[in-house]
Amino acid sequence: MTKFKFIKYKTNKKIRVLFKDPGSDIFVVFLHGLKSDLTGKKPNYLMKQCKRRKVGFMGIEYSGHGKSYGKFETGTITSWSNDVKFIIKQKLINKKIIIIGSSLGAWLGLIQLKYFKNIVGFIGIGAAPEFLDRLIWKKLSRKNKNLVLKNKYYNLENDDYSYKITLKIIKDGRKNKVLNKKNNSKFPIYLLHGEKDNVVPQSLSRKILKVFPNSNKEFIKIKNGDHSLSRVKDLKILSNYMNKIIDYCAKPSL
Repeated sequence: MTKFKFIKYKTNKKIRVLFKDPGSDIFVVFLHGLKSDLTGKKPNYLMKQCKRRKVGFMGIEYSGHGKSYGKFETGTITSWSNDVKFIIKQKLINKKIIIIGSSLGAWLGLIQLKYFKNIVGFIGIGAAPEFLDRLIWKKLSRKNKNLVLKNKYYNLENDDYSYKITLKIIKDGRKNKVLNKKNNSKFPIYLLHGEKDNVVPQSLSRKILKVFPNSNKEFIKIKNGDHSLSRVKDLKILSNYMNKIIDYCAKPSL
């Protein structure tokens, strides 16, 4: 049975995490997608693989997700990013960190590069940086944009999810751009994207590659894969790339 922990965040607020520390100086940090949590297949599979490799694992649930504090409707990219930043500062400041971000989680992971120099690897799963403006706002009709401007929110629904898009979160997303400036980091970057992802286009995920001109980077298209990439074969591919970065981190020069 998976054991969760709660970490106190400000007054009367707690963030739920999956945390396993075997005493390694290498930690994998998993950041889930929008309206997801840490009960899915990916975080639990990755934690088991980290245990096998004897490296640490930290999964973080942002406010309004899972059992963490707050309501989803009041969350923003800034507040969720701050949740991640707080946990890393509290628990992993002296560790070598490998970020694995799924969809929204990839965006939040890229934001962390502004704050932490100990990030030494990055994996995106259906990565969706700046999706609020580039995917959601851009695709809204003029009528629905006016609804957001008038009522401060719009109910976005499709087969996979349903939630309120607020004017607040759209505006906040524009303050958290990660694709507009080059990053000179040289750590490995792997972007996994399902061939049949109907939520985030491959073109958006690929934009991350241009941000890192000096990195060892690769875009991996997963045959018949969806947005989640949670099939057994998907998880094995993900684990293989995670292990590549763990091996890279284990080099004495790092």
